[in-house]
Amino acid sequence: MPLAGALLIAACSDEGLREEKEPPPVPVSVARAVTRDIPVLLQVVGRSEAFESVTLKSRVDGQVEAVLFTEGQHVDQGDVLIRLDPTDFAARLKQAEATAARDEALIAKMRADTARYTTLKERNFVSEEKVNDIRTNEATAAADLSASKAAVEVARLQHSYATIRAPVTGVVGARLVFPGSAVKANDVTLAVINRIRPLLVSFSVPERYLPQLRAVRKEGALKVDITEPDNASGHFEGAVRFVDNTVDASTGTILLKAELPNTDEALIPGQFLNVSLVLDTLREAVCVPSKAVQLGPEGNYLYVLGEDGRVVLRRVEALAAQDGFTAVRGELRAGVTVVTDGQLRLTPGARVRVQNAASGAAPGGAEASGPPG
Repeated sequence: MPLAGALLIAACSDEGLREEKEPPPVPVSVARAVTRDIPVLLQVVGRSEAFESVTLKSRVDGQVEAVLFTEGQHVDQGDVLIRLDPTDFAARLKQAEATAARDEALIAKMRADTARYTTLKERNFVSEEKVNDIRTNEATAAADLSASKAAVEVARLQHSYATIRAPVTGVVGARLVFPGSAVKANDVTLAVINRIRPLLVSFSVPERYLPQLRAVRKEGALKVDITEPDNASGHFEGAVRFVDNTVDASTGTILLKAELPNTDEALIPGQFLNVSLVLDTLREAVCVPSKAVQLGPEGNYLYVLGEDGRVVLRRVEALAAQDGFTAVRGELRAGVTVVTDGQLRLTPGARVRVQNAASGAAPGGAEASGPPG
């Protein structure tokens, strides 16, 4: 009897030691896996550029008389921006017009002479040679008149070039010349106008994505989502309008350009931007919070909470991510409870204590119907 009692006491002591040796539950946060449509994104870095960019230069030599725009001003096509001193051009125009008037009077006299000598020739008062000379003089006068009229047109054009207008609608940049500045034809830059509504974003994509890009473009427009590096909350939507006709042999990439409406002019040319292309959409994919997916030596994994309050390690494949969710493929179905915080202290089979009870996730979720694993 004493021996049996001693054995019973020893057994109870061993069981108590085992209970004492088991570590306490690990505090974790959990969430449930859900099904949702999630896009497959290709994320690259691009740079914005003006839809149209024009560098204004004078078409004639002259001196700046007035600068009629302010820096950063919005201008419409045809607005007067700069005036050159028109005095020389006006004088040349008058000179050319006077020459043309003289030649018109001369051609009138030549035509009258030709008519008179032709009549005299019919009466045999003059020779055929004399008539031919008169006709030659008339043709020469006609040619001189044509040249004079062309000179008038050239002088008129040069006079009009003294008024420099905006060739496109956009935003004008800094003033580069001032009243009194001397300019030469096609030499000095007067101003730069950028059209930023709409705006282009150029970026390069690795050539291995070309089949997917072609497939998406056959079905419709290739959509892009644009964000600024320091402001991920602001999204700008656009569509790819240009795909280059060759792959850059040095980088193995192909150039694309997307067009953004940019109606509020939130973006300007020259900015670095984050570009996301939608290559595909996963329908009814099993998704979990992105922070639930961990990366280990053998690939991605996550912890699933079982009905007994212990976790099971499940290996998964991450397919796509968006808005804090990751679509995964593996032994996982919608409705199971996954650990989203506290994974560093977990091992397979560890007991856990759920901290975010308000999320509705607790031991005994969808995995409670069967053994975890």
